[in-house]
Amino acid sequence: MIRRSPIRADLQLIADMVEPGSRVLDVGCGDGQLLDVLMHDREAVGRGIELSQAGVNACVSHGLSVVQGDADTDLKDYPSHAFDYVILSQTLQATRSPKVVLQHMVRIGRRAVVSFPNFGHWRVRLALLTQGRMPSSKALPDWWFETANIHLCTIRDFLLLCADLGITVERALALDNSGQDKRIASPRLANLLGEHGLFVLSKERGGAG
Repeated sequence: MIRRSPIRADLQLIADMVEPGSRVLDVGCGDGQLLDVLMHDREAVGRGIELSQAGVNACVSHGLSVVQGDADTDLKDYPSHAFDYVILSQTLQATRSPKVVLQHMVRIGRRAVVSFPNFGHWRVRLALLTQGRMPSSKALPDWWFETANIHLCTIRDFLLLCADLGITVERALALDNSGQDKRIASPRLANLLGEHGLFVLSKERGGAG
């Protein structure tokens, strides 16, 4: 397998969270950059699911075990407790049923790792307040009529959903647009100052959620 150029800082953060030798399912794995690093650097047993045929082809060409599939419809077919980690990076907001997807993730995996752009960031709020328009930024680069994002949320929204579903937040990070941890201790400030949220989740065994 050919090693690739360094991956995005946020993907490296996720890779560093994965315990060596873990079984990992990367949902919406794109061209497989994260899977590649997990298999090389963390000695993970990696599997991926990707919606686009181009992404699947890129992964397979690099020797990665990836199938074409849709998180909204295909996660239900995975057995419970099949993986140590289920990862969904920058994809939750593009799913049709994010609540259901999240429930399946914590059912399938011992831990779930989720990241998404934070719609509560101060620049987003300022754009809505001063311009009265949906914002376009590095975190949200596409205009409302072109974006694949259909369920934008804030960090606070996500934390409330996890609480409602009985999901434990083991670790929470607020990231800047370069993918670096901003090290904001307060959830309220994270919701205001974090361009992205990154979370490690788990749920007590005994049900799908």
